[in-house]
Amino acid sequence: MYVCICAAVTDTELRSCIAGGARTVEEVGEMCGAGTGCGGCQDHVDVFLAAAHSPSEIAGLPLTA
Repeated sequence: MYVCICAAVTDTELRSCIAGGARTVEEVGEMCGAGTGCGGCQDHVDVFLAAAHSPSEIAGLPLTA
């Protein structure tokens, strides 16, 4: 799925940039170009960043009941 139409950046490429160290929308833009055109995808990029860098609410739950 395309996250950024202007730069033809897919969700897979975006995740790769984040895994490669991108921590901000600006850093993602420098790495793959997402968010540097019209800017319409910057909120989507921010959601991917938050999901990757924020701890999950379920991470601290026990694995068994």
